[in-house]
Amino acid sequence: MAELITERIENVILFDGVCNLCNGAINFIIDRDKNNHFKFAALQSDYGQQYLDTNNLPLDDFESMVFIEKGEIYNKSTAALKIVRNLSGLWPVLYIFIIFPKFLRDAVYNLIANNRYKMFGKRDQCRVPTPELKAKFLD
Repeated sequence: MAELITERIENVILFDGVCNLCNGAINFIIDRDKNNHFKFAALQSDYGQQYLDTNNLPLDDFESMVFIEKGEIYNKSTAALKIVRNLSGLWPVLYIFIIFPKFLRDAVYNLIANNRYKMFGKRDQCRVPTPELKAKFLD
């Protein structure tokens, strides 16, 4: 495993690296992250696994993206909404959905997450960032 994570990196998105939907979402975020607000790592990567382990989170649950913002850990619909409010364009307007109860938002999130491989497919391995995007990825 990689060296112990000692520095605190803000605004990290951990995602399922083999999921086509998740990789599409990461591309969507990168295209709208005009202020270079986010860093990324696959949940399956050394960084992702170490972060999960250090924070006593399951190491084999790739059903949810994880967003780390200012030391706080968010997952599922809350992570998605916290991320969208930092994108360029009109996307931050979607943050209004935070007013809905988490159990309702997460029910929709879970429906999509549980069927994402069937609907969008799966890769054989985690994404490898292009040289231009490598600085945005932690592993």
